[in-house]
Amino acid sequence: MRDELRVKITKVCDKKIAAKGDNVGLSFYAFFANKNDDPELLMEAATWWIQTHQLDHFVKAQTIKMMIKNNL
Repeated sequence: MRDELRVKITKVCDKKIAAKGDNVGLSFYAFFANKNDDPELLMEAATWWIQTHQLDHFVKAQTIKMMIKNNL
């Protein structure tokens, strides 16, 4: 996963946790605007989320943040 996406995911997780607490869940769509302005980055996130890790649609932001931190 490219660094740009790792940084984006971490920032979104931090923002969601700060706003809604440690138990907040999110999907990979949370990392993107409603318009598809970067399809390659969206597909990279979807592949990491769905194919690589077979995550459920909603996962706790804390879990995603730790996975990114641990380079999974």
